[in-house]
Amino acid sequence: MLPSESPAPAAAAPLVRPAAIGDVPYIHYLVESYAAQGNLLPRTMSELYRHLRDFFVLEVDGKVVGCGALEIFTEDLGEIRSLVVDDAYKGRGYGRLLVDRLLQEARRIGLRRIMALTYVPQFFHKLGFTTVPKETLPEKVWGICVKCYKFNHCDEIAVLKELRDAP
Repeated sequence: MLPSESPAPAAAAPLVRPAAIGDVPYIHYLVESYAAQGNLLPRTMSELYRHLRDFFVLEVDGKVVGCGALEIFTEDLGEIRSLVVDDAYKGRGYGRLLVDRLLQEARRIGLRRIMALTYVPQFFHKLGFTTVPKETLPEKVWGICVKCYKFNHCDEIAVLKELRDAP
């Protein structure tokens, strides 16, 4: 290296933290980009503000590049929702970091089962989830899904993880 050159600054370690009000526009952008591809259901800004406390964001160098939410259905069951990592940051393990943080939160509050509806079940399988019939999750199907425009032709796959004895 020449004396006038300086090394490139090292990227800061990714940080997963609870979402804040100022993160909502970034969360909305991420969710809408996936919704436009048909990979997630869209969520309005108003809905995101109302559910802000469910969300965690992933920051890299001070920039929000991923998000995920933990929705609670019952004292037993929660769901990972709106899991998104910006396309430019995929393949770096950031989705796993978000899921790990959401599972940590689920355990902290005492949930025993976590489910997700997904188009990429293999991602969740790597994290200890198993594929289950949607009908085994009536809290989700009859509480949320029944109101969805995809209800009669849902092509998402349900995955579930038991947290009772999981690390």
